[in-house]
Amino acid sequence: MPTNRKIIIDTDPGQDDAIAILLALASPELEVVGITAVAGNVPLRLTEKNARKICELAGRPDVRVFAGAERPLLRRSVTAEHVHGKTGLDGPVLPEPTMPLQEQHAVDFIIETLMKEESGTITLCPLGPLTNIALALIREPRIAPRIKEIVLMGGGFFEGGNMTPAAEFNIYVDPHAADVVFRSGAPIVVMPLDVTHKALTTAARIEAIRSLGTRVGDAAAALLEFFERFDEEKYGTDGGPLHDPCVIAYLLRPELFTGRHCNVEVEISSELTMGMTVVDWWGVTDRPKNAMVMRDIDADGFFTLLTDRLARL
Repeated sequence: MPTNRKIIIDTDPGQDDAIAILLALASPELEVVGITAVAGNVPLRLTEKNARKICELAGRPDVRVFAGAERPLLRRSVTAEHVHGKTGLDGPVLPEPTMPLQEQHAVDFIIETLMKEESGTITLCPLGPLTNIALALIREPRIAPRIKEIVLMGGGFFEGGNMTPAAEFNIYVDPHAADVVFRSGAPIVVMPLDVTHKALTTAARIEAIRSLGTRVGDAAAALLEFFERFDEEKYGTDGGPLHDPCVIAYLLRPELFTGRHCNVEVEISSELTMGMTVVDWWGVTDRPKNAMVMRDIDADGFFTLLTDRLARL
């Protein structure tokens, strides 16, 4: 892996998004070229603010944050305050950000960066609904072959959905955008619920982060404790699944994950299964393989990596 892999984090923070951003900013192998905010867990006016709060928490007010799409391509907005709290970052008390929001629109920034940087050097890391990424692909189709990889959190197959019986939240919120992305031809790696539901924030794992004894460690522990309460009640587990940091962990240590290359199609016509990611895991169709879909994770290795990196901030 090159010493610094250039990434754009597209995000809708969200406590787990916040942890993913912290992990990226704590990792010298990654160069965060910019952070693009999208409406998702909470509305855009909160997600762009939350992204800046996290950059400041990490001591990185130099990172550029751009606001993008405030609603899905075709469907009505759906948010998840019932999971993330009214701010999206409920848990710790984080000060209002003083770093500026960039004036350029997130979609323009994504297109400009991919066209300007050497082809095959920019990785997109979508942690929320895929609206910004789809808009960029629609507006400038020439970016698709220039993308090194799209590593995204979304979907689910063996685990079903978490928003409906069939659909995971990020894909459900903007299924038409997900359909555009999966048809784009760009290399895609998917971190579905099948993986993230195996990365549980147990009490011991949160305590390890809190015992770092730093401002970042305290804030991360508070974010995780707030975030997990909903899923602990829902799934009856010790700890909730930590979704979005799996994307960043894959860039740092891909050997923590196992999966297979297969076809993924997104349901966009049936209301019953709207946003379902139909994964041809067993290769029963002749549809082209368009994504590397992960199914397993070394959860202990993942949390060790996360805790070690957060200690650097």
